[in-house]
Amino acid sequence: MVSNSAAVILIMMIFAAGWFTVTSLQNGTKMRPIQKTYIACCVVFVIWAITMLGMKFTDPANTIMLYVWDSLSYVGVTLICPLLLLIAMVITGNSDKTIPAKWLLVFVLPLINNIVVWTNPLHHLHYKVFSVLREEMVPGPHLIVSGLYSYACIVAGIILMLGYAWNNRNILSVRQSAMYVIGALVPLLVSIIATSGVIALPISATPLSFAATLICHYIAIYRLHIMDIRLSATQQVLDGISDGYLILSEDGIVIDYNNSFKRSLGQRYGIVEGRSLEDLAAASSEETGSFFYNLLTSVESCRDSLSKVSYEQTINQPDSSGEYIRRYYITDVTPLLINNSLSGFIILFKDFTEIKKNLQQLQDNQNRMLEQERLAFLGQMIGGLAHNLKTPIMGISGCASAIDRLVSECIESQGNPNVTLADYQEMHAEAVDWLHKIRESCSYMSDIISAIKGQAANAISSSEIVFTIEELFKRTHLLMRHELQSGNCQLVFENDQTASHFTILGDINNLIQVLNNFVTNAIHAMQETGGGVICLGTHLENEHLDIYVKDEGPGLEPKIRERLFKEMITSKGAGGTGLGLYISNAIIRGKFDGKIWEKDNPTGGAIFGVSIPLEKVQISNMHEERKVFDEIIKA
Repeated sequence: MVSNSAAVILIMMIFAAGWFTVTSLQNGTKMRPIQKTYIACCVVFVIWAITMLGMKFTDPANTIMLYVWDSLSYVGVTLICPLLLLIAMVITGNSDKTIPAKWLLVFVLPLINNIVVWTNPLHHLHYKVFSVLREEMVPGPHLIVSGLYSYACIVAGIILMLGYAWNNRNILSVRQSAMYVIGALVPLLVSIIATSGVIALPISATPLSFAATLICHYIAIYRLHIMDIRLSATQQVLDGISDGYLILSEDGIVIDYNNSFKRSLGQRYGIVEGRSLEDLAAASSEETGSFFYNLLTSVESCRDSLSKVSYEQTINQPDSSGEYIRRYYITDVTPLLINNSLSGFIILFKDFTEIKKNLQQLQDNQNRMLEQERLAFLGQMIGGLAHNLKTPIMGISGCASAIDRLVSECIESQGNPNVTLADYQEMHAEAVDWLHKIRESCSYMSDIISAIKGQAANAISSSEIVFTIEELFKRTHLLMRHELQSGNCQLVFENDQTASHFTILGDINNLIQVLNNFVTNAIHAMQETGGGVICLGTHLENEHLDIYVKDEGPGLEPKIRERLFKEMITSKGAGGTGLGLYISNAIIRGKFDGKIWEKDNPTGGAIFGVSIPLEKVQISNMHEERKVFDEIIKA
């Protein structure tokens, strides 16, 4: 039945497994499911081994006591195989926190088996004839079912671990899986041999085979660190990231969090494992209440929609000196769904304070660049203003001198009989002619000043108005007149007659700034040829209005064209920054919902233009303004 040598081995294993179990439970550290399952294997093995010793030292004639020991042994016989399967399920299922409740269904049949064994005298389903000797024992149908289930558990565990080794394919996983499989194969082979009767084995052979299983699995779990290395590494990575996370159960209990959350938020708001978020909110102060309110509201929204909810949370946190600094978090609340059932919530706190500062700094830099461009543009216009006003001012001065001379002649000729009425009328007509020229010069200066004033006002504000194509061209021509003359260039207009009848809704000063930038670039491009003709025109497409500037310069190099409008690039070398086109692109997109483009001029040179959606334009009836515009162009 149980030999002396087998009894010695069983006693040694009882002490070893018992000592290991007690020390593990007394250690006080939180055990993972894999460790708890292995401890359960040790406990049922100890029970099984004790029953084997009980049978050895029980009088063979005491059949009742032997039956009691045998029935008690089935605690180990029926439970240890499902526990081995559970170990494989925990490993391959990566269950590092809790064991899913449905996995515990593997113990339903073992519990039924124990009930059947203890009640066997009533139905004899397990033993038809009970005996501790294999050759005398006659099994019942239930014993066969119980044995097959144990075989199935062992085989299933082996298959899971082989798949685990194949999927991971690293030395550690292969070694761990090999130790598990060896430990499971030993009792499987022993049971098959004992059942088949190929070799006559004592009843103690099966529990002794499971002693080898415990040793192999101990090596795999505690020496090769099944799950332990992976979970520790994962936890270390999670603790090392700057983002904090918080895990809540379905009913709002705090389950877990990483060190980043603990340092940045957990300690400040008193969040610890096992506490309810609602209880923490109820105990919060007025200062910390908004944090819990936002969090609870988002959790409830996530519960109702079963989708991720995000919001921004601003928190004042003390630094090392005790001063409070404002930090910004993007909080994502995500439902944790297991088998399509809500099991909890994962809350991720992303600290984007530095990103927000960098974005603010970037925006400030862009604003400074825009301001520099506006100032440079205004400086350019002021230079043109000085030049453009110089000519009419000198003209006005000459007219005034001529009028002064006529007034002096009138005064001196008073009483002179040789000066007739016709002479006075001639002087009056000449004075009126000079005054008309003064009015023309003043009107011209007024137009230039109005255009400059509009562009200067654009440096600090912008407004949307309805303006005509003629007004846009008129102002562009006035503002660029000085540069055109300096570059020996002439600006001509080639209007699409249909397009010229449209008005545009938007900030005219912004659009003038873009066209002036196009014209300036065209003047620079035509310096190599000594100047020439620059065309400013419009063209109506199906869905947008095109306004373009066409030059006859050398055109653009392919490497510049590829990067144009995407970054600040220039073909002017040290004479340019590329900021003008970059800002022009932003203006057209942001203020007119349009786009900026460039293409080759078929006759040589380049064409730069903007496309404005028809939603921003409408048909104009301002024909009188067109007449005035035509007169200005002719002049």
